[in-house]
Amino acid sequence: MKKYLQFFILIFLPLSVFAQTGNIQGTISDQNGIYVPGANVIISELSKGAITDFDGKFTILDVPTGDHTLQISYLGYATIEQNINIKGGETTVVSINLNPKSLELDEVQVSAYGLSGQAKALNTQKTNQNITNVVSTDQIGKFPDANIGDAVKRIPGITMQVDQGEARNVIVRGLAPQLNSVTLNGSRIPSAEGDNRNVQMDLIPSDMIQTIEVNKAVTPDMDGDALGGSVNLITRSSPQSFRLSTTLGSGVSFINDEPIYNIGFLYGDRTKNGKFGWMIATSYNNVDFGSDNVEAEWVNEAESPLTEEDIEVNPFVEESDIRTYQVQRIRRSFSANVDYAFDANNTIYLKTMYNWRDDRENRFRLRFRKMEPVFADGTENIIGYEGEIRRQTKGGIPGGRIKNTRLEDQRMQNYSLGGNHLLGNLKVDWMASYAMASEERPNERYAEYEIGDAIGINANLGNPRYPSFSPSNASDATLSNFELKEFTEENQFTEEKDFNAFLNFQIPADIFGAGDGTIKFGARFKSKNKERDNDFIEVEPVSGFDTLADVEVSDYTKTDFLAGGQYAAGEFVDPAFLGRLDFSNAASFDKSSVEDEFLAGNFDVDEKVYAGYVMANQKLSEKLSVLAGVRLENTKINSLGNEVIFDDEGDFESFNEVRDESSYTNVLPGIHFKFDPTNRTVLRFAWTNTIARPNYVDLVPFRNVINEDEEIETGNAELDPTRSMNFDLVAEHYFESVGIISGGVFYKDIKDFIYTSLSEDTATGYDLFQPLNGDSASIFGAEVAFQRQLDFLPGFAKNLSIYLNYTMLTSSTDGIRNGDEIRENIDLPGTAPNMFNGSLGYADKKFSLRLSTNFSDAYIDELGENSFEDRYYDKQFFVDLNASFTINKNLRLYADLNNITNQPLRYYQGVENRTQQVEFYEKRLTFGLKYDLFKK
Repeated sequence: MKKYLQFFILIFLPLSVFAQTGNIQGTISDQNGIYVPGANVIISELSKGAITDFDGKFTILDVPTGDHTLQISYLGYATIEQNINIKGGETTVVSINLNPKSLELDEVQVSAYGLSGQAKALNTQKTNQNITNVVSTDQIGKFPDANIGDAVKRIPGITMQVDQGEARNVIVRGLAPQLNSVTLNGSRIPSAEGDNRNVQMDLIPSDMIQTIEVNKAVTPDMDGDALGGSVNLITRSSPQSFRLSTTLGSGVSFINDEPIYNIGFLYGDRTKNGKFGWMIATSYNNVDFGSDNVEAEWVNEAESPLTEEDIEVNPFVEESDIRTYQVQRIRRSFSANVDYAFDANNTIYLKTMYNWRDDRENRFRLRFRKMEPVFADGTENIIGYEGEIRRQTKGGIPGGRIKNTRLEDQRMQNYSLGGNHLLGNLKVDWMASYAMASEERPNERYAEYEIGDAIGINANLGNPRYPSFSPSNASDATLSNFELKEFTEENQFTEEKDFNAFLNFQIPADIFGAGDGTIKFGARFKSKNKERDNDFIEVEPVSGFDTLADVEVSDYTKTDFLAGGQYAAGEFVDPAFLGRLDFSNAASFDKSSVEDEFLAGNFDVDEKVYAGYVMANQKLSEKLSVLAGVRLENTKINSLGNEVIFDDEGDFESFNEVRDESSYTNVLPGIHFKFDPTNRTVLRFAWTNTIARPNYVDLVPFRNVINEDEEIETGNAELDPTRSMNFDLVAEHYFESVGIISGGVFYKDIKDFIYTSLSEDTATGYDLFQPLNGDSASIFGAEVAFQRQLDFLPGFAKNLSIYLNYTMLTSSTDGIRNGDEIRENIDLPGTAPNMFNGSLGYADKKFSLRLSTNFSDAYIDELGENSFEDRYYDKQFFVDLNASFTINKNLRLYADLNNITNQPLRYYQGVENRTQQVEFYEKRLTFGLKYDLFKK
């Protein structure tokens, strides 16, 4: 790399020394000193220009010496002009402020916080060469979203999978979470998930992010592993001048009427000479809540009492849970960013972020299991059901941070050091970053009691959306009839470490003679390590604890259980009692490791990616430009897993480590056309190629041989990445009053998608479950969006604004093999056919109110062995309300009401009315004060 750098410097530096040209480095900010992204800066007589980045900075290279006039245009503002003088071989530095008095339209609202978030986002989106959607932090503030996942779901073509009532995993244009990338300042965020690459978006508070950029058509200088798209989270940068911002809030979770606490703080400034800037930000959110959950597993076969062979019967529930969750979620985040300008040509920066979330959870699970139909004597007519019952408490040890709960300690940290340099006409930028994500669950305890012999079960299947069960005779299910099944304790730890570095070069190159253009090339190296190290022990009391009647219990029946009053949880082992048990006391408890619970799941994977690219961004005419290039990525993987063998009784027999290696190379060309028929209308077309690397757990060469069930579960180190050829066509029209109407279509031709196959193992004849590459899949979709203030209406109505977007998707897959059956024309998992966002807002100089909706249609989430076993994620419709009142130019009051519809998370099996899981969270109310102070 050093030799290459010297080569390029030797080639280009002499050109810059002897050429009678100079460069321009500039910053554009608003009246409060906050950077303005997406501004168009041009020297019209030279047809040369640049676009400000997310930090409001721009660079124009190779400008002839002499006097010139810069023209700065910004949506909703009058064009600003500034005279500059360029000296040969020097870089001229300019700083320009957009001032509210420059507004063309009286109707455009500019608050004490500067340019509106909508204006910043739309200007950035308009001037980007590729197809993007942009949301700024100010715009996020208009929606009641505490974490970044809930903010992302407002963007066209985006839907989110929910966990405990908060948006967690992002689906871009119908592509499942593992098929998209989430980056922080352009570098991939590591995942704390144990078996996939999903980034937990609910880990990051929304107020720690400056801008969200969704790249739906990636360019060659971006990572290629973004099959659906890339969500880039951009952290706050050091300000132009002093800024102080604080948030103090509270609220209530209506599911348990417990308080919510929220604190935020931001402070930044720059030295008088403008060389050194810093920004620190921190936030704290504490919410005590929970959920009410019902689950069911449906089957449609049973053993005939006449032939002792399986026959098809009306669907019934084989296993069902009533679950009550009590959760405390504490989210902490800290960010510190600094930058230093040595001179006009050389700047370095350091960006850091640390996110730490504690989830404390108690779960109380009543399970009806192994339910089977009872047939009338001598017939195949079902007259009832019988099964077993279990009661399980999830908890932990007392004291410390665990507090008799299951503590899930999740952390994500990122440290990035980078620089921007001008070597004559050669622009160089680089960055090296280290990131780590981890999830630790220490001393997780379970106490489970069971009625192990089948008893009569009343099965109410009349409404399959809410199936319910109870013992036929209450006397069969008294506490004394529940015998101890097991006490267990486990420790889980997953960690992903990520080091990556990139180096980019850019030179001016007017290939087509249209007045402006650049050639950019560079390289990136990424090194990842992911490991999972779990253990599991069973604890058997030496004496006592025989039945539920012999231990401390608490009743967790809720009269207002949100799934319905027919669900009565009943009594469970008290978590405090479970925590007090001294499992390390050999006189009272015998402990034994249960290898079959964790060995197959433990792994260690190293992944290295070597990438390089070259691309040209050129004007073909005054209105038409093209960006074309190619990216090359080579991936090398070294993985370690375990082969675990169980005997004919289902007991652990032996294990041995298995190591495997694999590698693959992908060539990813792309081309982007941008046509501007007017200064407010943009047409875009893109042809791109992207990939999605397999989940780590699928690559691990583990092997579970279960002789008792004649089954084998195995990984597949030879999996290929999923590949996609993408076509996008979009038209956008931007209103002068800061708004947009847009529409577009897209098509994805996908190869080698990954699914879990069921086949016969040739050596043993057992059922073999293994991840494989499918043949092909395709997605076709259309998007429309509309945003604007209704300033053309009379009176107070001109203060109304509308935000609407709709996405339609269709998909199909081929080549899914389960046994001898090949399933064709199945929807690709994760593809929601319809997605909609809408909001109606009102804002005047003091008061604002916004009603927001978010809808995503039902979609297939996981393929089963057949259509009856396919799992679907049900449609969701969220309604949120938020309001704010400006007390003075620095202080405002806010209030947010989330999940007004009490929208549950719901999965169904095969058909819509057959519930597999339904979980309710109730509404949340938050309110507080926000204070912002700016000094120039």
